[in-house]
Amino acid sequence: MFWTFMKLAWRNILRNKRRSIIAGTAIGLGLASLIFVDGMMIGMVNNMIQAATGTFLGDGQIHRAGFRRTQEVELTINEAPGIIQELEKEPEVVNFAPRVLSFGMITSAANLSAVTVVGIDPAREQFLSKVDEAIVAGAYFQKENPQDIIIGQKLAETLEVGLYDRVVITVAQAKTGDLSQEMFRVSGIFNFNIKEMDKGLVFIPLSKAQQMLALPGQIHEIALKLTDLRIGQNKDHPLWKKYSRQGNEALGWAGLLPELSYALHFTDFSIFFMALLLVGVIAFSIINTLFMSFYERIFEFGVLRAVGTRRSGVLRLILLEAASLGIISIVIGSILGLILVLIFSHIGIDYSGIEFAGVTFQEAIYPVLHVGQFIRYPLWILIFTIVIGIYPAIHAAKITPADAMRKSL
Repeated sequence: MFWTFMKLAWRNILRNKRRSIIAGTAIGLGLASLIFVDGMMIGMVNNMIQAATGTFLGDGQIHRAGFRRTQEVELTINEAPGIIQELEKEPEVVNFAPRVLSFGMITSAANLSAVTVVGIDPAREQFLSKVDEAIVAGAYFQKENPQDIIIGQKLAETLEVGLYDRVVITVAQAKTGDLSQEMFRVSGIFNFNIKEMDKGLVFIPLSKAQQMLALPGQIHEIALKLTDLRIGQNKDHPLWKKYSRQGNEALGWAGLLPELSYALHFTDFSIFFMALLLVGVIAFSIINTLFMSFYERIFEFGVLRAVGTRRSGVLRLILLEAASLGIISIVIGSILGLILVLIFSHIGIDYSGIEFAGVTFQEAIYPVLHVGQFIRYPLWILIFTIVIGIYPAIHAAKITPADAMRKSL
């Protein structure tokens, strides 16, 4: 009996092919949009995380407790040599880079500007951040000259300096607060396409920064590159608890950039909002299609009821028609969604330079394709199509043979 009703349902749906294809395409476009937006959101999240962690931040960082809030020069990492030895043996840490940070002033013959002076170990830093890749003029500390400095392109424009020009860095030493000045030669100019970094950061060798700040062998920050980005997202991971000791604080990128974590939750809301729009399209298309089909076949329903078909049989027939329409929509939507994601996963969507949730996109966004998109969303469509079909099905099941004959005459 079920297969008989199934055959009838398919014949009724295909009786008016144009209407069924239009309705199926409308629902399919909604499904394709949902698949594409889901892939786009995944690509955007991956891009944001990569831009935030890969540019300079790292997947996680270790500081002295309170340093991130106050930026006090005296708050250096406790027992830094021991922590570095542990990190070299840590299986979840791929690379790490020690840093010294301080507010300072950079002065040229033409102008001056407030900056953050970052002392880095060039050999370690190039395996963690993209400072070396961002160089647009000059070189990345190729010659181990302690008087070399790398500055941002916008800062170079402000100071009106170019390669090999001289600049003076002024910082306040730890504990005493005495001013320390050193002359540097601009050996490289970088461009991250991030205004705050290109105008507010300068990089000098780690040993020179320690000397200027009177912090021999001490560091303010250790940036980490981990085997898995999800470790940085999990605030309760044992790695962060292990190194949050002796007055130090270890945090993953989710703790360092809480606004980015909020943005990840926003992507779930976006998918939910798209699903609500899809609900409206599906509800309108299904009800419209099934009711048009119903009013065209009132006489047939009267005959079915007259020959003994129960109301449950008519109800089942309409629900199977709704399911058949849902299957057509799923096929159309899955094909369109697959084509859209495949096309844009190769050409990408260029959002470079745009800032969102404290992160500036560095590269094009490439939608991500995964099997779940073609299982979860089509299943939702099928279930919801059947649920929406209940209303016209009940309406059709209530008709009596006499009413059907009267309305069809």
